[in-house]
Amino acid sequence: MSEIKDKTIQCFLDELASKSATPGGGSVSALMGAQAAALVGMVCNLTIGKPQYAEVEPEMRLLLETTEVLREQFMGLIKADIEVFNRLMAAYGLGKETDEDKAARSKAIQLVLKEATLVPLECAHACAKAIELSRIAANLGNLGVISDAGAAVMAAHGGLKSAALNVYINTGTLKDRAFADAKLVELEAILSNVDESVEEVYQLVRTKL
Repeated sequence: MSEIKDKTIQCFLDELASKSATPGGGSVSALMGAQAAALVGMVCNLTIGKPQYAEVEPEMRLLLETTEVLREQFMGLIKADIEVFNRLMAAYGLGKETDEDKAARSKAIQLVLKEATLVPLECAHACAKAIELSRIAANLGNLGVISDAGAAVMAAHGGLKSAALNVYINTGTLKDRAFADAKLVELEAILSNVDESVEEVYQLVRTKL
């Protein structure tokens, strides 16, 4: 099966709408983050080389490099989300005829659930970073494409909130509560004040339109 990144948008959407469990919300979360990073990159590319923005060119070049790395991270997370979900479904499909089978199945499910928690948590971290990169683009970017910095922050926000939902649902069925609680604390730290930050960037863009 070809990777999601190699498929057309139409193909991805068709698969997303199908009865297949993957791709799903986790992949979309990472895709929204990737779109945010790409939009910030576009603002950078349309600012760099413009004489009127020469003073901020060093910052924009650094920002562009950062967004490219982040975009690759998101693409990896799309693949990781699909792979871990497929492994989770395989674990749920293990036999449970004997007590030994049931114990092995439960152990396998719990192990994969931890991985399935870590993938969206990493996505949440990456989306939070994309939000802050959007702020830089909104502050320094070419006014002709400043609305794209606003679109970037909204995409990153959507990706973050969606990723958070996947963390919540996976930690909800974890038996290792110490692990689950630690990851929830980590998630809440990411979410703290993020709505206010996104609104600040959005309003900053609005003032420049």
